[in-house]
Amino acid sequence: MTKILIRGAKVLGGEPQDVLIDGETIAEVGTGLSAEGAQVIEADGKILLPGLVDLHTHLREPGREDSETVLTGTRAAASGGYTAVFAMANTFPVADTAGVVEQVWRLGKESGYCDVQPIGAVTVGLEGKQLAELGAMHDSAAGVTVFSDDGKCVDDAVIMRRALEYVKAFGGVVAQHAQEPRLTEGAQMNEGVVSAELGLGGWPAVAEESVIARDVLLAEHVGSRVHICHLSTAGSVEIVRWAKSRGIDVTAEVTPHHLLLTDELVRSYNPVYKVNPPLRTERDVMALREALADGTIDIVATDHAPHPHEDKDCEWAAAAMGMVGLETALSVVQDTMVETGLLDWAGVAERMSFKPARIGSLSGHGRPIAAGEPANLTLVDSAYRGVVDPAGFASRSRNTPYEGRELPGRVTHTFLRGRATVVDGNLA
Repeated sequence: MTKILIRGAKVLGGEPQDVLIDGETIAEVGTGLSAEGAQVIEADGKILLPGLVDLHTHLREPGREDSETVLTGTRAAASGGYTAVFAMANTFPVADTAGVVEQVWRLGKESGYCDVQPIGAVTVGLEGKQLAELGAMHDSAAGVTVFSDDGKCVDDAVIMRRALEYVKAFGGVVAQHAQEPRLTEGAQMNEGVVSAELGLGGWPAVAEESVIARDVLLAEHVGSRVHICHLSTAGSVEIVRWAKSRGIDVTAEVTPHHLLLTDELVRSYNPVYKVNPPLRTERDVMALREALADGTIDIVATDHAPHPHEDKDCEWAAAAMGMVGLETALSVVQDTMVETGLLDWAGVAERMSFKPARIGSLSGHGRPIAAGEPANLTLVDSAYRGVVDPAGFASRSRNTPYEGRELPGRVTHTFLRGRATVVDGNLA
């Protein structure tokens, strides 16, 4: 088995230490460790984090391999420092049966770049009418514990209640795409000053907030777990904060793009900024950052949503919604949260590794950097500054809102159970 010595890394941003990997496991953490027989990586003060875990990734396979495949998506994930991703169910066919989730899970095993944990659909075909095979997906080889109709809201309160009751039996969680469909018919962007000036259909904050309010009350009534996908408004923050103060078992995520970008960018009519939920106001962005810092928002999730060139290179109204995010997420979090003093690197590890793994009941990931733990690790050069060039992405798609923008930080190495998937910033 290969031995690797990472020398002089700042573990979770702390004092420099050495970390010895022996096979798939961390053998020792300390200073002045012996390098005999080991490959040595001079970390030179770089930040060492546990491998990142994304609770919200769209890998598109099966059915939309023109956008992404499990292989290209997991290569992108490794490039961004991720060792595990949860793959959303809105594939073709929909991941609403044990057979489809097992297919996605096995494709992840074959890719070898990061672990892929499928998310099962809540309803058959994402149609919101009939519960999918939740128990069968949980009992399958994929062991599904997270269920979501992401891309669509489970807007029927009875269906949502039944789903929460069902997953409670095996400790699962329903991840809700909070969007009241009647309030967002024809919506193109955030409802506000900019939408009024541009004459684009407005997407009101209350369309998100009303569903969150309903679902936290349902979760309380049932005594089950609910997770809020891509929370985007200051009002949503307040509802989640209230629910947590009441003891309701709710968790929430924010995307990197909602931590940085605002609806002012839509003035360019560049469809790269078209996303669901839409980019909100500066006030919302500041509220989201503060909520992530104080723990009201539990995690950062990418909502990596790849699209082929033709689905974005068109007029605004016809363009698909979504942005790729796996390869830039950590840099955006460093820019918005670390360099603003809102989080330290230990806090980043909590929100991008430890907590996502716990919410998704994912073993082997989100573990401490300590002897005996799986060697799922990410080494980051936090001093690096570079301009985002999507031509160098590992993802099959290029729909990034950050092209040409300077962002801090670069993943130099990613280790999946002791095997380097990224070396010196390049895929191994």
